[in-house]
Parts: sequence; C-alpha cells; structure tokens
Amino acid sequence: MDRRFFYLLNKARHRVYKQADQLSEEALGISVTQVGALLLVAGDEGCLLKDLAHSLNLNNSALTGLAGRMESKGLLERQACDQDGRASRLYLTELGRQKIESAKPLIAELNNRMTDGFSDEEVTVILRFLNRLANDF
Repeated sequence: MDRRFFYLLNKARHRVYKQADQLSEEALGISVTQVGALLLVAGDEGCLLKDLAHSLNLNNSALTGLAGRMESKGLLERQACDQDGRASRLYLTELGRQKIESAKPLIAELNNRMTDGFSDEEVTVILRFLNRLANDF
C-alpha cells in the first residue's frame, strides 16, 4: 500500500475531479466547477462575486470568467451591488435552479461511488481526516 499522503491526495483529487467533471458535462452540460458555484450561490443568494471566488479557491479574474460563462449559459444573473457599484452580486436563474436539482442524483452517485466498500465507521474517519485538512491545515 502506497503511504505517500501528499501524492495520494493529489492523485485522488485529480482523478475524482476529472471523473466528476466528465459526468457533469455529459449529464448536465456544465462543468463540475459550475455545479459547485451554483450550489454555493443557492446557499447564499445575492453573494458577492469576490466571496464566491474565495469559496471556490479561485482568483477574482478566474471567477469573473466563470461567472461570465455561467451568465451566458443562463445559469446566473449578475447585478451591481447597491453599496459598492464596482462589486457584483450573483443570483440564480430558473435554469440554474433546474441544474441544481438535476445535479443532486449525480452528486449522490459520486458520493456513493467514493464510499462504496467502506463501513460507516471508516467513512466517518475519512470525513474527519478530510475536514481537518480542509479547515485546519
């Protein structure tokens, strides 16, 4: 068994992301990053573009491009912020809401595939480990 944590985390992230992105494109016609953005906006409707960039770990220019593509596809609407005219707030469109609903079975399938063969106790340990890395490392 390979014991190189950093290597394995990187390899696993790459493989999972690539598979998820392919499935998302095939099933929904949008990238897995766009699905993630939709879910984050749904959880904080009217969020600032910069806050979404932070949540997705993207720089502001990358997020501006992503939001532009999503707006062109009719998934999001950008509106100027009342408090700061330079900032944009993001809102889901009806199509964006539909894509979220369509993504839910795909997300469940991916989660099931990743946890298949592990007991509930093992999954709890894996989740504790990943949350520690994501939040405390």
